[in-house]
Amino acid sequence: MNWHNVQPAVEHYIASQRLSADFLPLVKSWYWPLAKRCADALPATKVLGINGAQGSGKSTLAAVVSLLLEQGAGLKCAVLSIDDFYLPLAQREHLAAHRHPLLRVRGVPGTHDIKLAIQTIVQLTTLASNETLSLPRFNKASDDRYPKSEYTLISGPIDLVILEGWCVGATAQNNDQLLEPVNQLEKTQDQDGRWRGYVNQQLGAAYQQLFSLIDCLLMLKAPSMACVQQWRWLQEEKLIEATAGSGEGLMNRQQVNTFIQYYQRLTTHCLDEIHNRAQLVFHLDTDHQITHATGTLSQLYPYD
Repeated sequence: MNWHNVQPAVEHYIASQRLSADFLPLVKSWYWPLAKRCADALPATKVLGINGAQGSGKSTLAAVVSLLLEQGAGLKCAVLSIDDFYLPLAQREHLAAHRHPLLRVRGVPGTHDIKLAIQTIVQLTTLASNETLSLPRFNKASDDRYPKSEYTLISGPIDLVILEGWCVGATAQNNDQLLEPVNQLEKTQDQDGRWRGYVNQQLGAAYQQLFSLIDCLLMLKAPSMACVQQWRWLQEEKLIEATAGSGEGLMNRQQVNTFIQYYQRLTTHCLDEIHNRAQLVFHLDTDHQITHATGTLSQLYPYD
């Protein structure tokens, strides 16, 4: 793999995504060594997991690593987000009616189709050259899945599956940690702890089966929950711009602040503990710049 061979493709991606000029040196210094490590580790590493809070840059990292591997090594990647596996709105409304009203809102463990996610990843890792697979996609603007006719069709064989998501690799909390509410949402709408208890139970069960498929876990570690809240609003602003403000599921600033409270408990939990387990952790500053790397793979970099 040679950097000069992939640089034009990276520059084109940066322009198409309207990313800042300082993104190119970030790719060369941090993403490029990771991509080369992924190529060297194949076929032992078939699934790369990327954990990071909302707005931390997970989807961009996944897309760039895929681009680098495809352009630099001729490898084929399948990029998935755990968001692609949200339960359809009708199923979440059923959960809200029969389990807890807060489960209508997408995001937390218990609102994904984990069986489908596991099935999809297993099929991708065994997809033959004459086989194709439709990858589910979720429309956040309409808060529901795209029709199957709009799923992404991919053909085999697949060299690397990348699964990114805010709770990818997360573990369940201890029951004692669930006792006290962490924000106003939990205090007023989950007074008996039923919602967070259900979420935690789901995370400790089926989600661990999904995460066990991950061969290498990477974390984009945000500096604080305050940054996460600001980054999530920046995401929403881009979505509003992309849809000309016409999507039914779009949120204003106050709605985003409330929405973050659904994620706060487990986001904080991830920030507290995943960096101790992930093979590679990129530590971010408030401007999304990587300040240093830790973990067993941090030897890829000049400092840790």
